[in-house]
Amino acid sequence: MLAFDAHLDLSMNALEWNRDITLPVAEIRSREKGRTDKVDRGKNTVCLPEMRRGQVGLCVGTLIGRYVRPGNPLPGWTSPEIAWAQTQGQLAWYKAMEEKGELAPIVDAAGLKRHVALWKNSPPPNAPIGFVLSLEGADSIRTPKHLELAYSQGLRAIGPAHYGPGTYAQGTHATGGIGQKGRELLAEMKRLGIILDATHLCDDSFWEAMDAYDGPVWASHSNCRALVPHERQFSDEQLAELIRRGAVIGAALDAWMMVPDWTRGKTTPDEAGVNLSHMLDHMDHVCQLAGNADHAAIGTDLDGGYGLEQTAMDLDTIADLQRLPGMLAERDYQPADVEKIMHGNWVRFLLNAWK
Repeated sequence: MLAFDAHLDLSMNALEWNRDITLPVAEIRSREKGRTDKVDRGKNTVCLPEMRRGQVGLCVGTLIGRYVRPGNPLPGWTSPEIAWAQTQGQLAWYKAMEEKGELAPIVDAAGLKRHVALWKNSPPPNAPIGFVLSLEGADSIRTPKHLELAYSQGLRAIGPAHYGPGTYAQGTHATGGIGQKGRELLAEMKRLGIILDATHLCDDSFWEAMDAYDGPVWASHSNCRALVPHERQFSDEQLAELIRRGAVIGAALDAWMMVPDWTRGKTTPDEAGVNLSHMLDHMDHVCQLAGNADHAAIGTDLDGGYGLEQTAMDLDTIADLQRLPGMLAERDYQPADVEKIMHGNWVRFLLNAWK
């Protein structure tokens, strides 16, 4: 079944991890064997061949470039201009993959319909993987006026915040609202038709953004606070608001977001017993809140700064997403609802947003 993964840091892996994800997973792991500059070296789960093998024919591919002010201990770039340049380099990688026939940008409804038809009708072995371009954390947008340029380059979704304090909103582990700059950004996003990704917004910024923005909103990679009590996850009240707004919520595969009491860098998947069924628990929670399967979907965040050491122990590569249809069926999800969760909800959302 066609799968749509709404959060993959493909260009970050290429530029910051120096991974050639056109290669097989085994070759990438072999090349990284013995390296210790990143905690997940040799433990990657995503590459384009494995995406094809797992029929992940559509994804949201990110740009990311955090601006860090003096005193901010998070990793990032020391000026918005440098952060912008970083995302422009990532954009150049996507363009190179497009030229090579590996990826295909999806920027409108017509293109999305064509790509879905390609992947549903016996795609060729090396069919390009479609990607919707999203910006994770808006710090690299030098001013809201620069958004029109980004849109012309294919940007179709923005998460205003990432971790910590941001220029336009406050993210995970931070507090506070979106401020005037955030409102200006959201107004320009609405004018251009750019999707608001609520993922990573702290509670204060989340509610202010919901009040200030009445355009299309989704949560690309977010789990449920009722199952994992942490402010990175969404509360039932927040999920109810997203559902009311017609949002789709992508369940993530980062282990500390899937199960409680995980200590990053210490807990192992085997110790926690974390597996794909925990991902389904979060999906099911969204479905129970909504009373239907129209709002739950996939947003794995695989290889988003972690690898096999911090994900489901029964997952080796992204191709294992093809286990989900059978697992959902075992939970009595009907075929039409399984298809919605695997790809249909994201496709429907985009067609509505772009009509």
